[in-house]
Amino acid sequence: MLTPIEDFDWDNTGKGGGSSYSAAVKAEMETMYEGTLTEVAEKQVITGSVVGLTNKDVILNIGFKSDGLIPLSEFRDIENLKIGDTVDVYVEDREDANGQLILSRKKAKIVKAWDNVKEALDQDLIIEGMVKRRTKGGLIVDVYGIEAFLPGSQIDVKPIRDFDVFVGKKMEVKVVKINYTNDNVVVSHKVLIEKDIEKQKAVILNNLEKGQVLEGVIKNMTNFGVFIDLGGVDGLLHITDISWGRINHPEEVLKLDQKVNIVVLDFDDEKKRISLGMKQLTPHPWEALSQDIIVGSKIKGKIVNVADYGAFLEILTGVEGLIHVSEMSWSQHLRNPQDFIKVGDELEALVLTIDRDDRKMSLGIKQLSEDPWTKAETITKYAVGSKHSGVVRNLTNFGLFIELEEGIDGLVHVSDLSWTKKIKHPSEFVKVGDKLDVLVLELDSENRRLALGHKQLEENPWNTFETIFTVGSDHKGSIISKNDKGAVVELPYGIEGFAMNKQLIKQDGKNAENGESLDFRVVEFSKDDKKILLSHTRIFTEAPEDEAPKKAAKSATAATGGTAKAKVEKPVEKSTLGDIAALSALKDSYDESDAAAEKPKKAKAKKSEAKEESEAGE
Repeated sequence: MLTPIEDFDWDNTGKGGGSSYSAAVKAEMETMYEGTLTEVAEKQVITGSVVGLTNKDVILNIGFKSDGLIPLSEFRDIENLKIGDTVDVYVEDREDANGQLILSRKKAKIVKAWDNVKEALDQDLIIEGMVKRRTKGGLIVDVYGIEAFLPGSQIDVKPIRDFDVFVGKKMEVKVVKINYTNDNVVVSHKVLIEKDIEKQKAVILNNLEKGQVLEGVIKNMTNFGVFIDLGGVDGLLHITDISWGRINHPEEVLKLDQKVNIVVLDFDDEKKRISLGMKQLTPHPWEALSQDIIVGSKIKGKIVNVADYGAFLEILTGVEGLIHVSEMSWSQHLRNPQDFIKVGDELEALVLTIDRDDRKMSLGIKQLSEDPWTKAETITKYAVGSKHSGVVRNLTNFGLFIELEEGIDGLVHVSDLSWTKKIKHPSEFVKVGDKLDVLVLELDSENRRLALGHKQLEENPWNTFETIFTVGSDHKGSIISKNDKGAVVELPYGIEGFAMNKQLIKQDGKNAENGESLDFRVVEFSKDDKKILLSHTRIFTEAPEDEAPKKAAKSATAATGGTAKAKVEKPVEKSTLGDIAALSALKDSYDESDAAAEKPKKAKAKKSEAKEESEAGE
């Protein structure tokens, strides 16, 4: 076994035991060796040279004391990689646990890309990117290996409707925003063309004149018109200036991206607003209207619009006439025009007025039929007392209008709807569209008026009620409403009466309430005024008028023990006819004297009470 020399001098290896290098030579060699190495800092990008290739790795020399390895997969984007090629690499670690230099080409590309993006933003550079895919609201563009967002509004100066056409294509862009926190980059293609557009816009505006005919492209549509690109500047073509005829939306006659010829109607230099017209490039249709069309002519057309006041009939495209609602029917009471005609209807009308200068025409359709009020049979048909059935067309505060036939209508006053119920408004009785039977009360053919009634179809029940609801009679009734003066009471046969508050006091001292059913006494009955005044209090405070004399006589008999009757009967039996006549005359004179004295008092009291109750009933 060999034993090493513990104090061996490694520097003294020459012959004779001396060193082969002098100190000066040794220092010079160390300097030369250090010059071949490069100071390498971690987390930076440097250039390396390929010095070796294996099946898995690429060996690179970056001028450090050792070579670095990078997986071959990070060089898939380089075809025919060979020894001697130079690439940018990122120093992750100068020496790991195994003393190995760790490099990354992938990270070098990312760092280099962000440096390039930042430089492009700072220096406002135009860079080229590849559109990778579509995303919500825009496109994703590959810029230096970084996925940047290109908003849809920044693709072009005009709205883009199909983003897919840009996918897979190269596009020049500018970096407009970098968000380092989220590693987000926003780019724009629109800014590249805006400068050129501003120059074009200035040229267009400087040469713009009213009446000038231009060519443009429809870039946007709205319900009120279309915006047209005139080559850098937009103009508005209002819907009313698209066609001489009526259109509901521009898409009925125009399409997006369509090239059109238009005329400049007006423009504002300050606000850069341009008003355009299309229909002005063709003659007005009124100029082509036949001269044979005059007042009294019959014409045909199609309804293009219906308003509250009438409808518009289109005779030619751009030539319309107004049919006022009053010219649709011989009826004097206006109705909704849509009750007669609708948009799209084709019909015939009569020319009432025509003004070719102002391009206006009024038409009528009722004139195509005979006025029913001029027919002799109308007077006979609707004679006073005749019965008819009609449709309720209109309600007012004072009554309702019924159409008996086309052009013939009449008024039913609210007071002529019911014999028994007090109707404040016709809507409490009928509604528009209902059928109602009526009786002709009055006919005025000269003024085209019919007065109608509904209640007159039945006999006036108040003639019968007069014999049922006599003053002093008692009836069952239900309180259906109350106010500060009293209550409305529903009596048998559906008739209504009124009781004042003081006549609603019950026997227990409480007031009768709404909904209660009680006995009521008739205090006053008026057939002419159709009014019945009632009292519940009198039910228990006084007897009915037909029983009062009997109760008075009974009370008098009970007080005298029945002797009065005997005393009276006995003399009568023995008296002669002359005595009886004398006694009768004497008794009548006393009764008349007493009655004359009491009559003014009772009359005054009843008159006062009746007046008070009558006012409450009203």
